[in-house]
Amino acid sequence: MTKLGIVYRLMYRALLLVAAVLTAIVSAPSVAHHSFAMFDFNNTVTFKAATVKEFRWTNPHVVLLVEGARQPGAPPELWSMELTSPGNLTRMGWSRHSFKPGDQIELQFNPLRDGKHGGAFKQAKLATGQVLTSSVRDYEKLEKPDIK
Repeated sequence: MTKLGIVYRLMYRALLLVAAVLTAIVSAPSVAHHSFAMFDFNNTVTFKAATVKEFRWTNPHVVLLVEGARQPGAPPELWSMELTSPGNLTRMGWSRHSFKPGDQIELQFNPLRDGKHGGAFKQAKLATGQVLTSSVRDYEKLEKPDIK
């Protein structure tokens, strides 16, 4: 093989390597995100009296930890609720201060299919009567006070 042939072969391999690396970089975010198949969206659970333990305002998903009882009279247990991103929630009027530890809320969520203590946050009613939802469609249906 000539020197020119060797150079072309090396350039071709380098080009293939660059293309593979760029493809991996571009596709990484889509691989990192999970589906919502783990939640049972045909089932809604309501905790009439849940206590906020922690509110984690982090990407990619905000997390709300609450103590609540699935059955009336049962001892409360720790549950983890997954919400959408802080950016989406901010557009609906939320902030990192929307929940504080000790807040008493009425909580609705779609539970995990495997029965573990977690779910997809649907909405919460605060002691003030304010309703917070993480669904843009549900948010648009809520009556909102005039903001001036």
